[in-house]
Amino acid sequence: LMEYHFETKEHLRQFIVKEVFTSSEAMEYLQLTRQGLNSLVQRGKLHPIKEEKAVKLFFKLDLIERKETAKPGRPQKSKPF
Repeated sequence: LMEYHFETKEHLRQFIVKEVFTSSEAMEYLQLTRQGLNSLVQRGKLHPIKEEKAVKLFFKLDLIERKETAKPGRPQKSKPF
C-alpha cells in the first residue's frame, strides 16, 4: 500500500495534475471508448478513485498497469496519447 504525504497544498495540486486522470484522459490513454472504459470499471478490471455521474478519476499508475496487462491484438482506437 502506497502512502502519500504532501507538504503543501501546491504539492498536492501538482500531484493531482500529474498523477490523476479524468475519464476522458483515461479513455485517450488506454485508447478506449467511454463504453469500453465503463466496461472495465463494471467488471472490476479498473477502479476509479472517485466516481460521479459524468466523470471518474483514476490514478495514472493504475492505467499504466492496465495498459501493460491488456491483451495484445485487441482492437484499440488509433489515436495515441
